[in-house]
Amino acid sequence: MSGVNKVIIVGRLGKDPEVRHLESGASVANFPVATSEVYKDRNTGERREQTEWHNVVLWRGLADISEKYLNKGDMVYIEGKLRTRSWEKDGVTRYTTEIVGDNMTMLTPKGMSEGGGSPAPSRPQETASSQASADIAMDDESDDLPF
Repeated sequence: MSGVNKVIIVGRLGKDPEVRHLESGASVANFPVATSEVYKDRNTGERREQTEWHNVVLWRGLADISEKYLNKGDMVYIEGKLRTRSWEKDGVTRYTTEIVGDNMTMLTPKGMSEGGGSPAPSRPQETASSQASADIAMDDESDDLPF
């Protein structure tokens, strides 16, 4: 029996996507996404918020879409898988865990980008997958998530 490596996050971009174009012609985008969980402290009764940061990596068409349409502060839905990679620096092995996205949905309404000072450009498609095709168009009442 094989395992399942599936991650779904909904959060806000911590900074604009950094996109690199490799010699092979492939594009790769990297950006952090913050997810927050609100809970009530059992001892004090205070409302608390815990924020987690996730490193997201998008390839090819998704990287191109993120470069063109995503800005710091935008809300996104990302589906993908966890990948841990390692490298050596100054004789010390370092590790990082990333979410390699294969589906992305932009949740910030058109023109409502929180990043930069200008409104986001018009988005021809709101949902993208690794083939960079539109799956679902957003409407004004799409704030309600099914989970």
